[in-house]
Amino acid sequence: MPTFSCTVDEPVPGGLRLDRYIAECRGLLSRSQIKSRRLNAEVNGKRVKLSRLVKTGDRLELSWAEAEPVYLIPEDIPLDLIYEDSRAVVINKAQGMVVHPGAGNRRGTLANALLYRRLCREGRVPPGGIVPPGASPPTGLEGLRPGIVHRLDKDTSGALIAAWDDEALAFLAEQFKNRRVKKNYIALIPGAPGEPEGRIETFIARDSRDRKRFAVSGRGKIAITRYRVLRSWKSHSLVILRPKTGRTHQLRVHLRHLGFPIAGDPVYGGMDPLFPDCGLMLHALSLSLVLPEHTEAQTFRAPLPERFRLFIKKLEGKA
Repeated sequence: MPTFSCTVDEPVPGGLRLDRYIAECRGLLSRSQIKSRRLNAEVNGKRVKLSRLVKTGDRLELSWAEAEPVYLIPEDIPLDLIYEDSRAVVINKAQGMVVHPGAGNRRGTLANALLYRRLCREGRVPPGGIVPPGASPPTGLEGLRPGIVHRLDKDTSGALIAAWDDEALAFLAEQFKNRRVKKNYIALIPGAPGEPEGRIETFIARDSRDRKRFAVSGRGKIAITRYRVLRSWKSHSLVILRPKTGRTHQLRVHLRHLGFPIAGDPVYGGMDPLFPDCGLMLHALSLSLVLPEHTEAQTFRAPLPERFRLFIKKLEGKA
């Protein structure tokens, strides 16, 4: 049974329930997981309900049930490889590909593809073989993971790293946790910020009006993004984004907060009138970090996608 202990040492707004603090400030479990995994809570040594209000200085003791095991189905899905060695792989993730399986997305994800590739590398699935729809997972996969270290949104394309073994996974994850990974994203936005470069620093939490979205808030987790305008046209700008933290939807939320939601963003912006079929114009351009068994950081770059080239060509024609 997983457990977690902590002291609430940061200021908390009045009226913040314990379940919201756990989900939104600590990020331990989602609100739905808190219910499904039967979370038990003690505050200052006393058993409490999850509706109990949190105060600075409270000592929390939490425990919850293990998640039901979900076995991935390996799938032979082509991947655009940027780099691969015996310990890790860097992929240029396609726009529209889901990274992790979830409700309604149990097949066709990056995790399914990586698990298949890992099994092929280990000689456990014949190259070119397939697992038919509805089939059970091959035996011996219990606890075997695809090694995904970080995420990209479904509609975001670009560089993403995964590990081939648990030791490499922990080595890479530690760099993300301690903010030693340098990430550059590129985005197209409508209009142009008043300042050609700057820093956005806010708190981000789930949107109280829509639980699938996030928003700048007076509470939640700190989020920091640096931006620089690379080029501007009459109607749009091309910007480089350097997140210093890795919050869910951080870049999309920050640019919306700045007043320039990313072109084609179906959640925080909307259809771009100039290029209505472009999709989200956000791409993970490069990733710099130290690989397992290396001592120096390396930079991996994902080429600018065709949708960017088409959009820019259209802008050039209207300049």
